Amino acid sequence: MKKVRIGIIGCGGIAKQKHFPALSSYPELCEMVAFCDIVEERAKEACEKYGAPGAKVYTDYKELLADESIDTVHVLTPNVAHSPITVAAFEAGKNVMCEKPMAHTTEAAEAMMDAWKKSGKKFTIGYQNRFRKDSQVLHAACEAGDLGEIYFAKAHAIRRRAVPTWGVFPNKALQGGGPLIDIGTHALDITLWCMDNYDIESVTGSVFEKLGHSELAVQDNQFGLWDPKTFEVEDSAFGYIKLKDGAAIFLESAWAINMSKSREAACTLCGTKAGAQQLGSMSMEGGYDLEFNQTTHGKLTETRFSEGGNYRVF
Repeated sequence: MKKVRIGIIGCGGIAKQKHFPALSSYPELCEMVAFCDIVEERAKEACEKYGAPGAKVYTDYKELLADESIDTVHVLTPNVAHSPITVAAFEAGKNVMCEKPMAHTTEAAEAMMDAWKKSGKKFTIGYQNRFRKDSQVLHAACEAGDLGEIYFAKAHAIRRRAVPTWGVFPNKALQGGGPLIDIGTHALDITLWCMDNYDIESVTGSVFEKLGHSELAVQDNQFGLWDPKTFEVEDSAFGYIKLKDGAAIFLESAWAINMSKSREAACTLCGTKAGAQQLGSMSMEGGYDLEFNQTTHGKLTETRFSEGGNYRVF
């Protein structure tokens, strides 16, 4: 079987932490043949460690896209660069795996979709939380109709104090936003995917910049100190999404908020037959639990599945 030849555009933190280790775990399926970064040393370092024999280094992504031997590109840049690079990649005849969030504006995301549809190529966004065991079980239950009609849901992306302090996360110009498009997008993706309902009628919301500028809040941050004076994005955001069939979703997201329990990349689903909720957080130890609630022989019961595949009934 022919290996997929992959070009990497952006060799920073997400590439080093996630994509390079993952791709190098499947040498029989793919090989990284090109590395691009505006900081040439980053691209060279990645090429030396993960590159296939003869892999090339670039500082201009357009030069990488001109290589006709490359099948697929991974777009791993700051958010505001996702759209122009992805559009150019489709125009160059490449498949695209783009990191989340898809883009920093609706217009930029629509440009990506238009380019994809014209290209006939494959396109995916980095929503890896769909592939967690609990997410897979929850989705299967929804597909089987175990919950009935899902008419209300919550998408949870709450960190008590876990503001990312690396890269460009606090930079509004390059990041485009804070926790809503960073971790809120994971929670919303799982929720919409399980509901299988993408027909949106309206969205309202509130955005807050309260703790990001607080000298007191910064002291207990899980990822070290950030500079309140240069913090440019929201620290929390909340939304209410109304779907065309009458269903509704409440979305909560925060990097820092005075709320005692963290809950991240998780959703709560309320259906006519049963309900379900994912419990846990990416920034907490212990992984995720999945709990279903229902009526069993006239009694209200809860069934919880752990990450290890065991379950218990309450």
